[in-house]
Amino acid sequence: MHRIDKASAIHPIHHWARTMWLALVLAGCGGGVDSGGTGTAPASFASGPITGFGSVIVNGVRFDDTSALVTDDDGAASSRDKLRLGMTTEIRGTAIATDSTDAHISTASSIMFGSDVLGRVDRIDLSLKRLVVLGQPVDVNAATVFDDESVIGGLPALAVGDVVEVYALFDAATLRYTATRIERKGLVAAYRLRGVVSNLDAAAKAFSIGSQRISYAGLTGAAQVTPVDGSFVRVRLQPVQVGGLWLVAGFKEGRSKPREQDDVRLEGLISAFMSQAMFSVNGVAVDASGIGPVSGLSLGARVEVEGIVSGGVLMASKLKAKTEAEVDEQQFELRGLITSVDKANQRFVLRGVTVSYALSGSATEFRNGSVADLATGVMVEARGVLSGDGSRLLAARITFK
Repeated sequence: MHRIDKASAIHPIHHWARTMWLALVLAGCGGGVDSGGTGTAPASFASGPITGFGSVIVNGVRFDDTSALVTDDDGAASSRDKLRLGMTTEIRGTAIATDSTDAHISTASSIMFGSDVLGRVDRIDLSLKRLVVLGQPVDVNAATVFDDESVIGGLPALAVGDVVEVYALFDAATLRYTATRIERKGLVAAYRLRGVVSNLDAAAKAFSIGSQRISYAGLTGAAQVTPVDGSFVRVRLQPVQVGGLWLVAGFKEGRSKPREQDDVRLEGLISAFMSQAMFSVNGVAVDASGIGPVSGLSLGARVEVEGIVSGGVLMASKLKAKTEAEVDEQQFELRGLITSVDKANQRFVLRGVTVSYALSGSATEFRNGSVADLATGVMVEARGVLSGDGSRLLAARITFK
């Protein structure tokens, strides 16, 4: 892909505006420029929900996860077998290349996954496809994956009082979350919440995230960051309120940052907006001045952006605002060995996901084989969209490998 070096062409006034905007963005994110990686081998950074497996697919890039260090966002070691569709991730890997099939590929060195809200369901509105979890409004759409083991039937299967884990994209404009994956949980040792600090009272050591008041008065030196109004943080909370306050068990900066000269792919919501050319996505400053006008850009818009980081800023070489229809029509892809087959109900399990296929009407396309070849242990690739309840993949095409 052709890259444009725009830094040397910035008008002095634009340079001043860019500098001020970058300072504001970094202050709001609670961190500085990560210059690690300068002078090292080309590397990549991707942030967004998982849309496929075979390799882990995030933002259209196939990351080979064979040797990747997989952790949750508390830093605890995990397994790549724990990764699921819709989980929001941060991936570091080798420079992104293009293979013989024009697929974008990289070898992942690390994969970190983490949810935005883990807590009790306070309210559900089926007509609006919304729920409130830990006081935070969460929207559900056609691309929201529901875990088909713990939430059979999607949103209608949940009840007030359930404890759920929500992987999501956060909208700084409305302080709402758009769920990319929802799982029902049992008893948990701590709740979790990722969001923007507001109404900080440094003397009382309390702040708000959304409508919830949070106290960090009992937190000692374990804190990794100091809360600042407007900063994006992730907190672990004791699961029972005391005097109307949630008590912090620990907190840290809400998101990682790409390194200098990283080849970056982001999918998320615009979290700060100065102009069509200057904004941030997931707290990462973006300079899109070298790209022509892109319709649909605004605070809270869902975008895909890619480019190279220079001076702490993602110099965009490609940018797309996603419409609601495009989000609803999100394609998912699974590749691997079939683990079980239920031909009576026209479905099989692949990478922990139930895949449904049709034998009449709007029939699934089969390549290099037929429905008769579906069996446990057979290697296939399935592509399609989610079912209406978000718990299954409706295969438009199944390819035998």
